Amino acid sequence: MSQNATRPRLACEITPDGVIAARASEKMSRVEVFTNRRLAPGTLAPGLNNPNVLDARSLRTAIASALAAVSGKTRDVIVIVPDVAIRVLLLDFESLPTKPEEAAPVIRFRLKKSLPFDVDQAVLSYETTRGNGSVRVVAAISPRSIIEEYEAAFRDVGYSPGALLPSSLAALGLVEGDRPTLMLKVDATNITITVAEHQELRLIRILDNPHGADVSAAELAEAVLPSIVFFEDTFGAKIENIYIGGIAPLQEVGPLLHQHTGTHVRELSPELSPEQNLSGENIRASAMAAIVGALLG
Repeated sequence: MSQNATRPRLACEITPDGVIAARASEKMSRVEVFTNRRLAPGTLAPGLNNPNVLDARSLRTAIASALAAVSGKTRDVIVIVPDVAIRVLLLDFESLPTKPEEAAPVIRFRLKKSLPFDVDQAVLSYETTRGNGSVRVVAAISPRSIIEEYEAAFRDVGYSPGALLPSSLAALGLVEGDRPTLMLKVDATNITITVAEHQELRLIRILDNPHGADVSAAELAEAVLPSIVFFEDTFGAKIENIYIGGIAPLQEVGPLLHQHTGTHVRELSPELSPEQNLSGENIRASAMAAIVGALLG
């Protein structure tokens, strides 16, 4: 949501299960170190309509411990939150003022009828792409109280949130996105599907995942295929790359999606070494996608 001109070298992702923190090298070319801390069940309940942080002390303890292990003297941090804590929408306008103070009210007015919270009091961030006589807007919006919950958790332990991103948008930093590319990111509560083309976000959908870690490959394929059909019908282009991240069973869902699309399916997993991991426990590379995408993408 909020952005600084200089990208912080620290990033920290908050999930319902835990906190992951990492530090990039000075030249932002690689991740130097990373670690994680687990959260007790019930610490976090991500969403747009109710408080997200249910156990503030537990969350602050985990954030402070994880960041202390990797931060050094750095205090500015990119904060990555669950996708369902921020609503991302794609909007098309025939025209839109170039000045932010004039464009933001127009975007808010468009969003009022489609969101279940007070848009005028919400935190809004957006990017525009202008061309062919129209303006495409990628808007990220969330109730101010929810953004403040996450930011306060960092400020209270001595860190400054310099940017705040939903997990899937952060993970897109790993995807080149020149050719039509779909990313499927699955966590214990949600399934997020994004499509990028020509370095632009074309589609984003967030679906409930009622089966959590037990979600089957068939269920995931059934969730993804309508988005593929929609993209190909709308934009007249074929999905050429599919990346899978999070807890999705790649070995099972990959062949299913390949069978339906003919597209090569790969894991969304940055290259990391055990020497960079300070946690003392195994962290799946795909769980690091959002952190690395935010730092290096």
